[in-house]
Amino acid sequence: FFMRRRINAIALVAVVGLAGCGHTRWSDSKRTATEQLLVSDAIERAVEKVDLRPLAGRKVFLDTAFMDDTNDQHYLTSVLRHQLLASGCRIAAKVEDADVGVEARAGAIGTDRTGVLVGVPATSIEFAGHGTTIPELSVLKRTDQRGVAKISLFAYYRESGLPVWQSGE
Repeated sequence: FFMRRRINAIALVAVVGLAGCGHTRWSDSKRTATEQLLVSDAIERAVEKVDLRPLAGRKVFLDTAFMDDTNDQHYLTSVLRHQLLASGCRIAAKVEDADVGVEARAGAIGTDRTGVLVGVPATSIEFAGHGTTIPELSVLKRTDQRGVAKISLFAYYRESGLPVWQSGE
């Protein structure tokens, strides 16, 4: 009786294991291309929302000192410089050559992932001294990943330090 049950249990695990699906995350870079695309797109969307036209015609120094520990700092800096130029600003290489300083900061840059599973998640079991994993059995499964970027800027007159402009509300 016990031998028959054991054979049935092994057969069930084998059938379930063969019917299951696998997922492998494979990347030769630090982050997957999908994550990089999600983040770069989020940065571009956040910067595009910033209306820098009030600074048009001015010589601007972009100060990114407060983004030193920000992921994708160099890409964000380049997108900000591009937006400044597209808005009619002139870029100053040194703060001394600028009329206006623009300080940039990033509140958040990254990805969020959410998922819903209706069914049974993968489960590890111990049976007769042997461990095995029953694969996930899902009726419905959905996983979403999105890129998130919160970017903020403010401008000040270089000589007086008085405020000129700020992004946001």
